[in-house]
Amino acid sequence: MKQDPALELLAEFLPELQKAFSHLPEAESAGAPRNAMREVLAQVAGRMADNYPYFHPLYAGQMLKPPHPIARAAYALAMWINPNNHALDGGRASSRLEVEAVREIAAMFGWMEYLGHLTSGGTFANLEAMWVAGQLAPGKKIAASDQAHYTHGRISGVLGLQFVSVPADERGRMDVGALEKLVRTGEIGTVVVTLGTTSMGAVDPLPKVLELSARYGFRVHVDAAYGGYFKLVSNIGPEAAEAFARIGEADSIVVDPHKHGLQPYGCGCVLFRDPAVGRFYKHDSPYTYFTSSELHLGEISLECSRAGAAATALWATEKLLPLVPEGEFAAGLARSREAAVRLYGKISEYDGFLPGPEPELDILVWAVKADTLQESSQRAKEVFDRAAAEDLHLALAQVPAKYFGANVWRDAQPESKVTCLRSVLMKPEHLEWCGEIWKRLSRAANF
Repeated sequence: MKQDPALELLAEFLPELQKAFSHLPEAESAGAPRNAMREVLAQVAGRMADNYPYFHPLYAGQMLKPPHPIARAAYALAMWINPNNHALDGGRASSRLEVEAVREIAAMFGWMEYLGHLTSGGTFANLEAMWVAGQLAPGKKIAASDQAHYTHGRISGVLGLQFVSVPADERGRMDVGALEKLVRTGEIGTVVVTLGTTSMGAVDPLPKVLELSARYGFRVHVDAAYGGYFKLVSNIGPEAAEAFARIGEADSIVVDPHKHGLQPYGCGCVLFRDPAVGRFYKHDSPYTYFTSSELHLGEISLECSRAGAAATALWATEKLLPLVPEGEFAAGLARSREAAVRLYGKISEYDGFLPGPEPELDILVWAVKADTLQESSQRAKEVFDRAAAEDLHLALAQVPAKYFGANVWRDAQPESKVTCLRSVLMKPEHLEWCGEIWKRLSRAANF
């Protein structure tokens, strides 16, 4: 494994940061003897080695993408001060960087006026969006596809909001016909549209949902925690492209920079099209806001303490790799998408596999051919283990059997699920490694 350039960058610029505070009197800081810390860190290194190689292209399982070196370096640099972006007192510089970084994300969706901030991740970002939804439509229900992230139902429960699950079609996308039957009742206040489901990267038909919204008057929240950055990419399919083209018409959007945005965990982002929703966040604090009359990020966030280092890393990454169509950052996403299409083609041609729906982003699922669901699921687990023995790390997923066609398994029922193989090709390097990935996968599938 090559030396991470982030370490060299940190060694170069940490002394520069320390110089800024060199005028202060020397002060003792709490610490421990170097040898004691060295012993503990040796144990940490040993324990951390018991991990999958998430950074390597042969890890093609879950949604794990290594942070960019500039993000690692900027995060560590900011951590030396450890700013807190809850208030300007605790994160003066990093709060400004957060405002600028979030502005770039909002601009990616075409928003110049908005309310938004970073969060600890997509779950909390979606919680804030659903909290505002409940404030704007009290007593109304939240609706989302049955392939939306499971936390939407949980979040609704936490907030005391009723949640309704909408069936998905054979491609894992929200069934708009089923949704219309629900919204006709007038009981739905907000519909969650997922642009990039976590199971298979399916893109809900946002344009059709927006048409229903105009007719029936519900709010639209877009959960683009996984897929949001694909707004910048031109090599996605026409239906997905139509959905991303209209994302700016939503009432709120969530995107996770710690997924495709090349950031360390945790870094999510929530945006509201109407800045006036800030009125729901207003509060009085007896101690936090004495030093500035400027708007504090803590006044537009449900979370209090938030890592200023996360904002610093995101700002640095966006400076190096601007969020513009056809730019270097977008090109990396396009390569991931191309890798998924290429691997899907190989799987489709292989007699022993059953391909799932054609990938809309960079996630694909496929089953193993067999007479029954149980046998197919068992063989998928065997391929998963054999691939791991080849140092190819995939994922297993339980998905509706209907995604693989009708009459595929003799024991399948309308609501049956099958355990299948799943791959997330979210590293740009996956494109160059497709051949090697397929070579190891085909060996693992050779029963």
